[in-house]
Amino acid sequence: MPRMTAARAAVEILKREGVNNAFGVPGAAINPFYAALKASGGVQHTLARHVEGASHMAEGYTRAKAGNIGVCIGTSGPAGTDMITGLYSAIADSIPILCITGQAPTAVLHKEDFQAVDIASIAGPVTKAATTVLEAAQVPGVFQQAFHLMRTGRPGPVLIDLPIDVQLTEIEFDPELYEPFPVHKPAASRKQIERALQMLNASERPVLVAGGGIINADASELLVEFAELTGVPVVPTLMGWGILPDDHELNAGMVGLQTSHRYGNANFLESDFVLGIGNRWANRHTGKLDVYTQGRTFVHVDIEPTQLGRIFAPDLGIASDAKAALELFVEVARELKAAGELKDRSAWAASTQERRATLQRRTHFDNVPLKPQRVYEEMNRAFGPETRYVTTIGLSQIAGAQMLHVYKPRHWINCGQAGPLGWTIPAALGVATADPEGTVVALSGDYDFQFMLEELAVGAQHRIPYVHVLVNNSYLGLIRQAQRNFDIDFQVNLEFENLNSPELGVYGVDHVKVVEGLGCKAIRVTEPDQLLPAFEEAKKLAAEFRVPVVVEAILERVTNIAMSGSDIASVNEFEDIATDASHAPTAIRPLTAS
Repeated sequence: MPRMTAARAAVEILKREGVNNAFGVPGAAINPFYAALKASGGVQHTLARHVEGASHMAEGYTRAKAGNIGVCIGTSGPAGTDMITGLYSAIADSIPILCITGQAPTAVLHKEDFQAVDIASIAGPVTKAATTVLEAAQVPGVFQQAFHLMRTGRPGPVLIDLPIDVQLTEIEFDPELYEPFPVHKPAASRKQIERALQMLNASERPVLVAGGGIINADASELLVEFAELTGVPVVPTLMGWGILPDDHELNAGMVGLQTSHRYGNANFLESDFVLGIGNRWANRHTGKLDVYTQGRTFVHVDIEPTQLGRIFAPDLGIASDAKAALELFVEVARELKAAGELKDRSAWAASTQERRATLQRRTHFDNVPLKPQRVYEEMNRAFGPETRYVTTIGLSQIAGAQMLHVYKPRHWINCGQAGPLGWTIPAALGVATADPEGTVVALSGDYDFQFMLEELAVGAQHRIPYVHVLVNNSYLGLIRQAQRNFDIDFQVNLEFENLNSPELGVYGVDHVKVVEGLGCKAIRVTEPDQLLPAFEEAKKLAAEFRVPVVVEAILERVTNIAMSGSDIASVNEFEDIATDASHAPTAIRPLTAS
C-alpha cells in the first residue's frame, strides 16, 4: 500500500471528488497541507486577502455551476473564526463548501496554545458537520464523509480541522482505490405527486413557487417543462430567479416585501392554489402569513423533511429532492394531458401578463445626482441575457431585483438569508473563476463595497475580470429607510469631505483612487447619459486588462425604494409609478394603460 502524509491523502481525495479550485490564506498550522497541494498539482489556488473573503469566493464558485464545490483553506485560530460568516451564509442558502483549517498540535489543544481554538465547536451550528481530526489514519474517511454530507439531502457546508502533526503523519493510502460515496436524496412517490396534481387540477388560479432548491438540483428545465405542460404561471423566489426566463409567458413575477414586482404580488394575491418546490417560505417573501395564506391551498415540496410545516402547515407536504419530484410531476402531467384531463389555464396565465403590462415601476429619470432606478435601466441595456449578476444586500440589491432582468438559472447569485455586507466582491471573484469567459456583473452599495474591497487586489493579481457596479449615496441606505419607522436618522450617514479629493463634495471615500490603487480599473459617472457608455467601456476594459472594473454611479443622497414592512398587499411605492411606456423603457412588457 502506498504511504503518504495525511495532508497529501486529503489533497488526492479533493481531486477525486472533482475539486480543481481552492481559495485561501496559508499559515504555519496549515503549511503541510499547502506543501501537499503544491506537490500534488491539479488544484488551482487563489490567494485571498482576507480569510472571510476566501470563504465567500468558495461560495460564489459553488453557486456558479452545477456540481461545483468550492474549497476555502486557512490556518488555525482567527482564520477559522473569520470563515464562520462564510459557513453561515452557505448553510443558510443550502450551498456546499468545504472549509479546511490548520490547527495546533494535538498535544497542546488543551493548553491554550498560540492560535488554538475549538473551531469545530464554534462552526458546529453553521455546518452540516465540523470535525477536528485527532488521528491521521482517519483523514481519508473524514474527507470522504464530508463530500457525502455536502451532497446528500439538503446541501450545505462542512469544516475539517487538521492539527499540524496529523497533517504531517504518514499513513497508508492508495488514491487509485478511492471512490466517492453514493449520494442519497429523498424522492417523492408517484402517489404523492398524483395527489398534488389532483389538488392543482381542482383549483382555478394556481401558481408554482419555484425556489432555489430547483437550481441546486439542476432541475430548472424540468420546472419549465412542467409549467408549460400544465399552463400554470410561475413565481420565482429570489433564490430561484432565473429558473425560467424573465420574458417567458408564464413568468408571473417575484413576490415579497422587498425584492418583488408590483405585478408579482398582484398575481399571487389573485391565486387560489400554490405549489412550492424547493423553497422555504422566507419571511421577506411571505410577509404576514395571514395575508399570504388566506384563501389558498398549499402543497410544499422540499428536500429537507423538517422544512415541511416549519413556517406554516401546508395542505400537503412532500419530502423530496426537487429534481426527483419534478421528473414525476412531468411524467404524470404528460399522462393527464394526453388523456385530456388537465384544465385550460390560458385565460389565467394571460391575466398575469396583463398585470405585468400595467403594474410597473418607473426607471427613467434624468435627475442629477442620479436616481438609482436609472442605473438599473441602463444596466438592462448594457448587459444581455448571458450576464451573471452577483449581489448580497441593501437598497442596491432590492432595487436591482425589482428592475433588472434575469434569463437563466445561476445568473442571479445572491446571498439570500445571511446577507453579510462585503460578500459581493469575493463572491463575484469566485463566480468569475468558475466562469472565466462569462459576463459577470456585481452590484453593491457603497457600504457593502467598502467592507471587503481589499479583495479587488485578488482580481488584479490573479487576472479575474468582472464588472462591478457601485451605486454610491454615501449612506447606509436600507438601514436609513428602516429607521424611518423610529423617526431617526442615526449613525447611518457616511458623508464627509475628503481632504484629498475635494471634487467629491460630501461623498467621502474616493473609490476610483482606492480601486486603482488595488490594481484595477474604475470609472465614475455623475450624469444619466454617461451610464451606458461607461458600462460599455467597462466591458472593454475588463476584456483587455483581465481585472475587475468598477463603475461608480454617484446617486442622490436619499431614495426610498419600494417595500412593505408588513405584508405583500401593502407595499409602499414611495416614487411615482410608471404611467407611460417611456417611464419604463426596458420593461419586459411595454406598459399599457390599466
